[in-house]
Amino acid sequence: MSSDTADSGGTATFEEVARAALAEITTPDTIGALMSQVGEDDGVVTLNFVSTLSGYPGWHWSVSAAQVAGEDPTVLEAELMPGDGALVSPDWVPWVDRLEEYRAAQAAAGLLVEDDADAEGDLEGDLEDDDDVDDEDDLVDGIDFESDELVAPPLGVDEQDEPEAEPDEDSPEPADVP
Repeated sequence: MSSDTADSGGTATFEEVARAALAEITTPDTIGALMSQVGEDDGVVTLNFVSTLSGYPGWHWSVSAAQVAGEDPTVLEAELMPGDGALVSPDWVPWVDRLEEYRAAQAAAGLLVEDDADAEGDLEGDLEDDDDVDDEDDLVDGIDFESDELVAPPLGVDEQDEPEAEPDEDSPEPADVP
């Protein structure tokens, strides 16, 4: 199989098909020159284009395509990939590890308060005393989230504080109900 043009009567080249596929996911001005075109043993061809996308230095567009005899190449996938030296996000670190590093840094700076160091132990203690509904730690803004009772907090407005609504002059008077 030729990696530059379609075989057996096909009219589109791999590059044309790849550029058309990329134009569906990005603007054509972000697709630069063809960097490489690699044919695999299974008939798949991978084309890499320079990315001129702002904010993505060192990245490239990658398109994998295949061709059946007598047909134009078909795109299998198209994506933006980091190249060597590309700016990428750091590896993911679990929250518990980040918290441990934060606490160590706070302790080293002398900013860690004794209560903060034992916060994890307090959390476990709160879970153990679920039966104590009057515990102040269980209240948030005066609301007890562990209680089964639904009580609306007072809004601070009484009915007598609200002004009487004046009837609209253009609207009909309500009928007196006996």
